[in-house]
Amino acid sequence: MRERRPKPKPWREHCQHPSPRWAYPFRKSNWALEWVAWCLGGWVLLEVLEYLSMFSVLVAVIFYFSETGVRTMQRHYQAWQVIDAAQGKGGNGGRIEAMQQLNHDGVSLVGIQADNAFLFGILLKGGQLDRCDMNSSDLRDSVFNRASMTFCNLQSANFRGASLTNADLTDADLQDADFTGADLTSANLARADLSRADLRNADLNAAAWREIQSIRFANIKDIKNPPLGFVDWAMKKGAVSIASDDEWNAAIQKSKSTAPASQ
Repeated sequence: MRERRPKPKPWREHCQHPSPRWAYPFRKSNWALEWVAWCLGGWVLLEVLEYLSMFSVLVAVIFYFSETGVRTMQRHYQAWQVIDAAQGKGGNGGRIEAMQQLNHDGVSLVGIQADNAFLFGILLKGGQLDRCDMNSSDLRDSVFNRASMTFCNLQSANFRGASLTNADLTDADLQDADFTGADLTSANLARADLSRADLRNADLNAAAWREIQSIRFANIKDIKNPPLGFVDWAMKKGAVSIASDDEWNAAIQKSKSTAPASQ
């Protein structure tokens, strides 16, 4: 409730308190304003206007929350516009922020096209990325923990230092992908094609590997926490353990040149 201001004292009483001569104009102005404030304080109209201003704030808050869904849809529409506009182009093009925003809001990214894109350090934890195309994309230091990436085209993608713990890579095409130093702990690699993939220093602790479709010429040098039996199985299936890039590439080229003769 508003409280009425006390009625100001007459000027004679107000002047009983001594003050410097230079302060006289200020005291006079202040006394006059006190009377103005006291007179206006009795106006019911001003009280009504005060309540109306508070009511308008309440109405604005109600409208703000009622339109939350519309604003979210607009934000998602703009994010998809950014992604679609950058499709088939190199670089970032705002895709990192757009994809992260959509994933944060729980929007499915199934079938997204982001090939040859610069997506360094993108964070897509728990993302729905099945049948995506990130062929030859730069995904270094990215985070795909618990992401679903089944049937994705990830050929020649650069996952150096990336985190893919508990990621589902079932039926993914990982040919020539670079997983150097990547964390594939508990990742599902069932029926994935890891031909010529670089797995040096990658962490395969508890990874599901027994149904890997192909691991021919994949480099498993210095692999970390390999599951029991994985290394022997991989070497029998054509994987290699070579420290030098030149020697590894030479072995791959040699296999390609001798392939027709062996057939």
